[in-house]
Amino acid sequence: MIFTATAALLASAVFFILRTQASGGTFPRPLSADEEQDCLRRLADGEEHARTELIEHNLRLVAHIVKKYYAMPCDQDDLISIGTIGLIKAISTYKPDKGTRLATYAARCIENEILMHFRAARKSASDVSLSEALDTDADGNSLALMDVISCEDEGLLQVEQNDHYAQMHRFIDRCLDNREKEILTLRYGLHGSEPLTQREIAKARGISRSYVSRIEKKAVEKLRREFEKYNS
Repeated sequence: MIFTATAALLASAVFFILRTQASGGTFPRPLSADEEQDCLRRLADGEEHARTELIEHNLRLVAHIVKKYYAMPCDQDDLISIGTIGLIKAISTYKPDKGTRLATYAARCIENEILMHFRAARKSASDVSLSEALDTDADGNSLALMDVISCEDEGLLQVEQNDHYAQMHRFIDRCLDNREKEILTLRYGLHGSEPLTQREIAKARGISRSYVSRIEKKAVEKLRREFEKYNS
């Protein structure tokens, strides 16, 4: 089973979202300035838990940015997942010594990921220029690729090679039924295929998007429990 870098990031995004919403149904509060600095210091010292804290406590920023886009309610889950990939990239590549606030850098990375998602969805993506408007925010302002910065990809290899994903290969076969395996394969681009949105899967399989969402969340929740049991 091939688990691509994109699929690994998307799966990681969904895990963060499910885990943080599991108790109260909302994302954790943002960190205070002192708490954020403490996390950044610990992250610089190689503490992986600090990276997790920074991601989870910035998920509200992702949700806030998603509201800027004219997305139907049924698209919110997809855009939050895509935006969380940008957040993960931001935390992995942020350099405090460059003088940019983490929230500012993360917001740009989140927007960049969402805009690239819109760009990839266009039929003639290869013809889109950096100055062409890709979408419009809630204030009516056009957003183009040149309006956002690219997040550096250094450090993402660590995300892809994490044992978390090696374990996932085994857990998928162990605890999911055939329909759940099929939905996750399509959703996260397993076996080297391109990841699909919930809407695309629903259309291809002749089922509702909400049904795809329920299957996906049930499958990922099974995997999350399996990870927790394995690592406890």
